[in-house]
Parts: sequence; C-alpha cells; structure tokens
Amino acid sequence: MIWLTWRQFRPHVLIAVALLAAVAVTLAVTGPPLRHLSRVAPADETLFYAGATLVHLLPALIGAFWGAPLIARELETGTHRLAWNQGVTRTRWLAVKLAVVGSAAVAASGLLSLAVTWWAGPLDAVAGTTVPTTWWADATVLPVGMEGPGLLSRVDPRLFGARGMAPIGYAAFAFTLGVAAGAVIRRTVPAMAVTLAVFALVQLAVPLAVRPHLLPAEQRTVPITATNVRSFDPTVPRLTVAGPPGAWLLANDTLDARGRTVTALPAWTRECSPPPPTSGRPAPSRIGLPAVQACFARLTDLGYRQRFAYHPLGAFWPLQGVETALFLALSALLAGFCLWWTRHRLP
Repeated sequence: MIWLTWRQFRPHVLIAVALLAAVAVTLAVTGPPLRHLSRVAPADETLFYAGATLVHLLPALIGAFWGAPLIARELETGTHRLAWNQGVTRTRWLAVKLAVVGSAAVAASGLLSLAVTWWAGPLDAVAGTTVPTTWWADATVLPVGMEGPGLLSRVDPRLFGARGMAPIGYAAFAFTLGVAAGAVIRRTVPAMAVTLAVFALVQLAVPLAVRPHLLPAEQRTVPITATNVRSFDPTVPRLTVAGPPGAWLLANDTLDARGRTVTALPAWTRECSPPPPTSGRPAPSRIGLPAVQACFARLTDLGYRQRFAYHPLGAFWPLQGVETALFLALSALLAGFCLWWTRHRLP
C-alpha cells in the first residue's frame, strides 16, 4: 500500500522537490552576503517578501492540489469501487494515504520555511528594530504594527506565518482540510475551491482573533513627547506613539488624567503637528520649536499619556510553539473525521 501510494503521488513529489531545489539554490547564492549586512538593498527586500509570500502560499496549494483530490478524485472517477474492494480496507487505504502524503506536505512546507528563515536571519535581526526619531522631519504616518521604516518584524502578523515552525502546522491543517472537503463534497474542483476559501479565512481570523490571546500581552504606559510620537492625524486630532522595537502592537491608546481612553484630543493639540509640505518637499522638523515643546508640555501637565498593549519580539518562539500545536491538533481532528466519514458515510 505504501508503494502504491508512492507510485500515485510520485509526480507531485518530483515537482515539489524541483521547486524546493530552485528556491534553495537561489537562497544559497544570495544568502551569504547578508551575513555582513550593513543596509537593506532593494533586491534583498524583494527577496525578503518574495520568500515570505511563497511560504504563505505553499500550505494553501498543498491543501488544494494534494488534499482535496485525495478522496474526491477516487469518488468522481469511480476507482474507489476497485480500490476499496481489495485486500486493503478503506480505513487502512486512507490512513496510509494520510500518513504518506501528509508527511510529504509537512516536510515540503517545513523545508521551505527552514530555508527562508535561514536566509532572512540577518534581515530579521534588524527588521522592525529602528524607531524613527525624525518623524516630524518627513511627516510620515505609519500604520499600527510597524516600528518604523524598513522591513517587518518577524512577530508582525504579516510575516509571522512565514517563519519558524508555524508553516508546518499550516501545511498539516491545509492538507487534512482538503481531504475532508473532498470526502464530503465528492467533487474535486469544488473541494479545491472550498479548501482555498476556508484556509484563507482561517489565516485571516487567527492573527486577528486568536493569536493575540495565545499568550498574555504586555502593557506599558508612557508620556507623550515630540520624539516618541509615531503618527499624528491633525484632523481628529489623534496620535500614536512608538512601542518597543520589533514588538507587535495590539493597542495604542491615549489616556486622559482620569485614565479614560481618549478618541480625540483637544483642538489646540494641532499645534503639535508638523506643517504641510510645500512645493513637493517634506515638512521641516519642528521638534525644537517653542510652540511644539509647549504643546507637548501642556499634554503632559494635563495628564495625557499613552498606553499600549503588545507582544514583544521575544514572544516570537513561544507564540510559534503554541500556534503550531493548535494547528496540529486541528489537523488530527480533521484526520479522524476523514477516517470516520470514509468508513461510515461513503458508499
């Protein structure tokens, strides 16, 4: 049965090996110069995000093209009548398929993640650790979750799933999800579409609703100064401040003297904002101007301060371990469901 599974699945394995080999050669050639990194070049940044995108996509492709057809194609073509009436029971047939193909899926995703994580190591070491001290000089407004110009921190939700061991859990989950969809729907193409849709929803929902609560978030309250303000919207007005370098910010709220969350600052705080740029040039620095200093001093005197909740950069591996275990547990449940469904609900 193992030999038969290998014969059926061999073309998929060879394609995966060829793709992994091409990626490995590219990373091996471009990786050593990064050991002596002094600054991030555009080409390095392109490879940085290209590698992350590939790691994100691989589990979804595994679920759609390896998992969904595993049972659905047998049911569509009618070959299950022959395969399940030989000396091997349908339960053993599926168990071997899940073990062999699932192991290959986990290995492919794990090897790709290992290669990309190794290559990006020097960039991850500096990504997200620079907090801009000249924010007023260029009037840049950065979205919450980034710690200044440059690359994303590896704990950032947009990069977290492309590093470490998490892709292993994603691949196992996507594969078993595809098998379950194929067994229930019994048609290959619809099962592939459902697998991709559900996996995409899960990948969006987990960073937003699950991952922030896997570990207790740290909290900190700091004064608001001209040098730690990270963004300022003078139309509200509203501001955010820079969190710990490389951290994943979950909340960035302004508090008043009574400790209540403030959604809009007093109108006079517009004096704290930079002037609009003129003639295509960025606004000049105003940190040292008396009016700006007085504005921030008044904020402090009135008791305004900033509170943020965050997961520090050091929480990366604990979060990876907990989330990987969660997805592996879901994969085991889906595999058990597939075995039960195939034995009791399929003809």
